[in-house]
Amino acid sequence: MLSHTLILEVGIAVGLVALVGLISNRLRFSVIPFFILIGMVLGQHAPKFGNIDLTFTESKPFIDFMGRLGVLFLLFYLGLEFSVSRLIKSGKSILTGGTFYVVLNFCSGLLVGWLMGLPFKETMVLCGIMTSSSTAIVAKVLTDLKRTANPETEVIMGMIMFDDLFIAMHISFLSGLILTGSSSFWTVAGTSLLALGFILAFLILGRKLVPAIDKVLQDKSSELFILVIFALLFIVAGFSETIHVAEAIGALMAGLVLAESQYIKRIEQMVLPFKDFFGAMFFFSFGLSIDPMSLGGAVMWAAIAALVTVLCNVASGYFASHFAALKKRKSVDIGFTLAARGEFSIIMANIGKAGKLLPVIQSFVVVYVLILSIVAPLLTKESRNIWNALFGKDNVENKPLKTLSDLENPPPKS
Repeated sequence: MLSHTLILEVGIAVGLVALVGLISNRLRFSVIPFFILIGMVLGQHAPKFGNIDLTFTESKPFIDFMGRLGVLFLLFYLGLEFSVSRLIKSGKSILTGGTFYVVLNFCSGLLVGWLMGLPFKETMVLCGIMTSSSTAIVAKVLTDLKRTANPETEVIMGMIMFDDLFIAMHISFLSGLILTGSSSFWTVAGTSLLALGFILAFLILGRKLVPAIDKVLQDKSSELFILVIFALLFIVAGFSETIHVAEAIGALMAGLVLAESQYIKRIEQMVLPFKDFFGAMFFFSFGLSIDPMSLGGAVMWAAIAALVTVLCNVASGYFASHFAALKKRKSVDIGFTLAARGEFSIIMANIGKAGKLLPVIQSFVVVYVLILSIVAPLLTKESRNIWNALFGKDNVENKPLKTLSDLENPPPKS
């Protein structure tokens, strides 16, 4: 039976999320760590004032469901903005840099998992956590620092697209490995291949259905337009879950298909507020599920992993800038920007939680995401000062200014 304070509790939760969002905005900082922290502060040990329970015990299932919707909207919106053709056209530099980025970060996950003594399944989740950059934080940092027009930004966004493509494949693998609950190699391989087949088939067949979808959407009112879009999103995500493919992958696929629609701009405008609202509740609900007292054992390993991530990202940034013919100092711009971790790392951890893996994964991802979602934007902001402090300023040849007489009487050609 629903509590009579349910609506009030949800209202208070949304109000608190909005409050910390305003604070982070004032500080010109990423909102993600603020959303997680307010959830952690209130979730387990918060006081109760009369009928107001700040642990949100009664409303937590509803808040968790809003967080689940947040995952769907985040991945759906990512699919709308993702373009395989753009990735192909981005060139060798992005392909090379993206490959180095994925390989270095994935191997660092293997290393940290081995040092922590984690079983195979937990190590695979850890690899995903340490490989998945936060698209939301990266986009915000680039916008806030007014670097969107910089030459390295195209490389950064291309590498993120490459990484997102890998993460989609890795989530499908984890679905077979963890969500089926089977330890049989053939069962895991079969489910992973089924997930991959679902992705490929949906991309091929779905795009052929885009003209028919556009006809349905033609001249529709706002209510009918968004109902059709949401129906497609939830049906595809729900169906993918029934075949043991993570619902997040279904949402991503739905976005990828609709990205080819002639109504893509209208779809993005309608979905964006839902992505922002439910995405915020996703991070808040994740914070609610974490007991701050349980994080002590993960702090050291998360700090080590964060340091390794920054170093690996700078290394991948070096290769990317080299193949893109950018200056060497751009490698720290690229590496520090991509070091941010957020939504996708948490999605990976939630897959582990759904599969009842060791609780240390949840504790690890909280500290790891908090460190990098705070440190990475700061490093990005100071990347050029850090480069200058370590290697000195670039030597720029100062050419003598030409006088008017020089322009009027140019030297004779030899």
